[in-house]
Amino acid sequence: MANTYCQIYVHIIFAVKYRGGFIAESWQQELYCYMSGSAVVHGHKVYAIGGMKDHVHILVSMSPTQSVSDMVRDLKRASTIWIKERHLVDGNFAWQEGFGAFTYSKSQISNVINYIQNQKQHHIGKTMQEEYKEFLSIFGIEFDERYVFREPD
Repeated sequence: MANTYCQIYVHIIFAVKYRGGFIAESWQQELYCYMSGSAVVHGHKVYAIGGMKDHVHILVSMSPTQSVSDMVRDLKRASTIWIKERHLVDGNFAWQEGFGAFTYSKSQISNVINYIQNQKQHHIGKTMQEEYKEFLSIFGIEFDERYVFREPD
């Protein structure tokens, strides 16, 4: 898009379906590299990817050619295929429906990168659900506890 310029920093969080702890440390970094490449292909700039065995955090500068929802959909689809093709998880792997997307100013980026890179420390004594609800509260997003996470049928 000629003469189109933007700088939109978005911190995206999404979980493994039912928050299953399927993302093993042995292939976690490979997954993050693959997801980064998938985002870059669509014109996004990735600043950080990290997480735990049950969820992922991604900080990107969004391209104006794709919506956040489309980017997350594409990341989830591509990474699910990548995981399944490599038989990295016994049984079926899927991401939870939905995601959180939180915007930041340029002056906050280094703090967000640090937060994402230090997920292990942040989750000592704090579950993914607690962390996620904290983000929703900090950003003033109203939510119904019944619908924040999908529980197994």
